[in-house]
Amino acid sequence: MDKFRTVLNIAQNQQTSLGFGLVALLTAGGEQIFSSVVFRCPCSSWNFVYGTVFLLVPALALLVLGYMISNKTWKLFTGLCRRKPNSRRLKSTCAFLKVFLQITTGAMIAPVSWIAVALLNGNYFECAMTGLNVTLFKNHLCLGRAAECSKELHKFPCGKSSIPQADRDEVLAIVRSESQVLGWLLIASITLGALLLTCVARCRSPVSYEQLKFWRAYAGQECDLMEKYIAQHAQQLAERNVKSFFQQTPPDSMVTPEKQAWEKVSSFFHFSKKNHYYSTLHSYVETYLDPSDKHRASVRSDAGDTANPTVLSFVDEGKMML
Repeated sequence: MDKFRTVLNIAQNQQTSLGFGLVALLTAGGEQIFSSVVFRCPCSSWNFVYGTVFLLVPALALLVLGYMISNKTWKLFTGLCRRKPNSRRLKSTCAFLKVFLQITTGAMIAPVSWIAVALLNGNYFECAMTGLNVTLFKNHLCLGRAAECSKELHKFPCGKSSIPQADRDEVLAIVRSESQVLGWLLIASITLGALLLTCVARCRSPVSYEQLKFWRAYAGQECDLMEKYIAQHAQQLAERNVKSFFQQTPPDSMVTPEKQAWEKVSSFFHFSKKNHYYSTLHSYVETYLDPSDKHRASVRSDAGDTANPTVLSFVDEGKMML
């Protein structure tokens, strides 16, 4: 799980086709190993259930895992039940769903890759479809063949049927070809969907192309430094407290951000055309910690909207779509 977290974090931090491609490639490799080592079609009435479980359940597990190891998921849900309802509930709900949709987009990389590779491979689909108890589909596969074909279709993947080998190979070839067609259609649909979402995100960009590049670079640097400073400050505070305890002396003075400050910088960011801030941290520092700000009152009003945890920044949107 740590390795999967590392790879997914690389993809989410870089937000490039290469990063997402790495996740897809590792998922595809895992599916190939899983298919060759673990999967064994039972060639019985359990074919459909067995094949479907191997096709979909790992994808579902990867989707849940993608949600669990995404920092944005916990950033969105932490403290959600304790927040006070506001007058703009509909707007906040729509913004929440928008953020959750973007998180889902990132989490879907691995499960979609699993299903696509599994369909191209054809083993799971072949096992499942030969156990499908639908007369119309069986007649489609066994058209022009012996009457026992429909009854013994579930035995074809194991080669245990009394049907001639040539007929079995033809039926399995049909099933595999259908599986591969579905796999390519899935890949084409996801690719076109990603292209469309990227175009829409770029079209709605509130900033120019070069400024967007700067914004992303800043967001990445701020995130890395924030993680570093959190670890350093926590270590310093722990050392101070432990030292004070063992030496039985009053603790040294140390400044730590208040709860309200943590809440403000933990929210999702919404770009404002009035104030060119690049993150909630940037907005908080300029608004609440800079006494020279002449427009502090009006800016605080905008920052209050920014602190809404369900508001999404365009830079997150654009990064997620690439």
